[in-house]
Amino acid sequence: MKRYPLIAARVALDKTQAQVAKDLCLSEVYVRKIEAGDKKPGRETIIRFARYYQRPAHELFPDIFRDF
Repeated sequence: MKRYPLIAARVALDKTQAQVAKDLCLSEVYVRKIEAGDKKPGRETIIRFARYYQRPAHELFPDIFRDF
């Protein structure tokens, strides 16, 4: 399941996956897999994305937080 809110946040900042990966010290492949929903990020990575995009984690990762 693609994480469309996460992708939209990146596009809104006019950033590429490579730029986000560099800014967050992650691999581009990992960012791509997180956006595609193929990988579930850990707590620290979720926090880094939320801070980077200045959005609540539950908005960026609704599939992870839907049960809370």
